[in-house]
Amino acid sequence: MIELLKKLLAPIGPTGMEGAVAAAITEEIKDYADEIKTDALGNLIAVKHGKGPNPKKIMFSAHMDHIGFIVTGVEKEGYLRVASVGGVGIPVSRTRHVTFVNGVHGVVVKEPKEGPDMFKDLFIDIGAQDKEDALSMVSIGDVAVYAGDVFPLGKNRWASPAMDDRCACALLAKLLQTVGDTQDTVIAVFSVQEEVGCRGARVASFAMEPDIGIALDVTGWGDTPGTTQPEIKLGEGIAVKIMDRGSISNPALREELLVCGEKAGVKTQREVLPYGGTDASAMQTSRGGIPVCTISIPCRYVHSACEVIDMRDMDAGLKLLQEYLK
Repeated sequence: MIELLKKLLAPIGPTGMEGAVAAAITEEIKDYADEIKTDALGNLIAVKHGKGPNPKKIMFSAHMDHIGFIVTGVEKEGYLRVASVGGVGIPVSRTRHVTFVNGVHGVVVKEPKEGPDMFKDLFIDIGAQDKEDALSMVSIGDVAVYAGDVFPLGKNRWASPAMDDRCACALLAKLLQTVGDTQDTVIAVFSVQEEVGCRGARVASFAMEPDIGIALDVTGWGDTPGTTQPEIKLGEGIAVKIMDRGSISNPALREELLVCGEKAGVKTQREVLPYGGTDASAMQTSRGGIPVCTISIPCRYVHSACEVIDMRDMDAGLKLLQEYLK
């Protein structure tokens, strides 16, 4: 699992520019699906046909995109003015190393001003001598993300930017690789533009018309000093979402997934998230509505340059989903 995760963390894929991530995933799943296609928005959709007499269509959705900084202007001295693409936080971004799709590197800096943090006070230093030099390196509209850096923390944990949501993409890809024949049809969607409103999942669920929708995403943590909510701990099992700000999970589906965790012999956690949302919110309201739930990977320091997960929770999630598809 960790080698697959590293492969999917490597590509730069800011929101709206997920093509490199989709290409990496395609290489990993091309031998395990009956159909693979890319839709107009860039969603990568893999279908594995069910072998049962009346197969239901179960859609899993994990998003490929990563929050970033879009260039909105260039100062005469060569510094880049930026806006956020997705939920970028200013405090966790100060003096962070960022990378553009074309390979240009930069450092995010905030002007030394009093008062509340404002994005208009951020700039990226790419080492340019002046505006002309900067524009020879990047263009207005280019997007930078936190620079890739994957490293272990202790025995079971790994840190990297883009764990949200590449770890769930790795989980879904591994599920396709290992599940074998299924009674129901599996629709594996690696979605785009989740960080700006779950747009990819909305389009994919409308087109594919699933009977059931399960989002795979990260969730917050409550096990570091000064943090107690949500009541989620790394290494204590995969989380089954009850609700967040975007969706309320279908009670029957939620309980079925929890039972599958018991049958698989893995730890599970019941998740109530008082903020945020996942692709489940888009699937839930597609067409006439479908029952949804989210399987959540506990993740510390979400939307930062060092998002931390525990591989034991990933393994628990895989076993739970394998059991569900039985």
